[in-house]
Amino acid sequence: MTTAHLTTTSEPAACSTRDRSGWLRELEGAPALGFIGPNWFASVMGTGIVAVAAASLPFSVPGITVFATTVWVLALLLLVVVVVATAGHWTLHGEVARGHLDDPVMSHFYGAPAMGLMTVGAGAVLVGHHLIGMTAALALDWVLWTVGTLLGLTTAVLVPIRAFTSHEVHEDSAFGGWLMPVVPPMVSAATGAALIPHLPAGQAQQTMLLACYTFFGLTLMCSIVMIAFIWNRLLRHGIGAAGAVPTLWIVLGPVGQSITAAHHLGNVTPDVLDSPYGTAFHAFALVYGIPMWGFAMLWLAIAATLTARTAKEGLPFSLTWWSFTFPVGTVVTGTSGLAQLTGNHVLQVAAGALFILLLSAWAVVAVRTLRGVHSGKLLKKP
Repeated sequence: MTTAHLTTTSEPAACSTRDRSGWLRELEGAPALGFIGPNWFASVMGTGIVAVAAASLPFSVPGITVFATTVWVLALLLLVVVVVATAGHWTLHGEVARGHLDDPVMSHFYGAPAMGLMTVGAGAVLVGHHLIGMTAALALDWVLWTVGTLLGLTTAVLVPIRAFTSHEVHEDSAFGGWLMPVVPPMVSAATGAALIPHLPAGQAQQTMLLACYTFFGLTLMCSIVMIAFIWNRLLRHGIGAAGAVPTLWIVLGPVGQSITAAHHLGNVTPDVLDSPYGTAFHAFALVYGIPMWGFAMLWLAIAATLTARTAKEGLPFSLTWWSFTFPVGTVVTGTSGLAQLTGNHVLQVAAGALFILLLSAWAVVAVRTLRGVHSGKLLKKP
């Protein structure tokens, strides 16, 4: 993932103040919103999934609801900040912003805004209602899900077309970021399931359910193709640049989210579709989820090993490190769903262990991001 650059224009006195305090000391007078890219929404995704995962655990933890609600508020505030910064970037630096779609790396991260929106929306219904009430939470979720779904469907079509027709793509170009524009529909499927019971019974619920399963298939098929390219790249061309290694974790995103979507949709399907289809889709959650969970564990081991191997030689910090959060979070929610379906103790332990991994990664990446923003190092031009 390419890092972004928040820059600022100010008077000499202000610059000297920043030099004394260390605030944005590495920007060196560049414009504040000069290089904000869609990859900044990865921080919203990575923070929001912590709240969602915490609320989805298949066992009780003292204080977990308060923790999840607090993190959801943080994700909501972060979403507002990133949206405002992005709007400022487009207003003040439109030429740079329009160039992101032509960048063969940055363009793929246009999937991040959609997923950030829907993750915060899902958190509103899961835990945000404790603060704002269920009516407001549902309204917020509907807005964010609708906007996120439309954005996600757009990126799933537009970004691949741009890659097919305009980008210079080499045999060793495949990386985890290729999945970003096609994963949002799977997030729509997983988060849309919670909205189905709140629609009028009959055609409205059925249409929403079928749409979500359509989104499920869209992302699943595209992801299979992309993962095959990534595997081929690793096999034939090696790991590649250290800065791109964290994006290998993105593969866990569509995998974990598909398990989560199958579980959530399977829970509501029997109330929407008549037997045998309602029952079949309910069973599909486990029939599909367990084998796919096996692949998730395989890829987790591969990604962790390659990351550790690269870290020994130096793993530079950038926004790509947020790839350690959201994808792992989807595996947490998927594992939690399987544990709830089966009551299996091994899956419960796995969900807890994965959640600890998620928390650890989020804490490290969040702190490093704050430091990078404070100094200006993370915000410099890519």
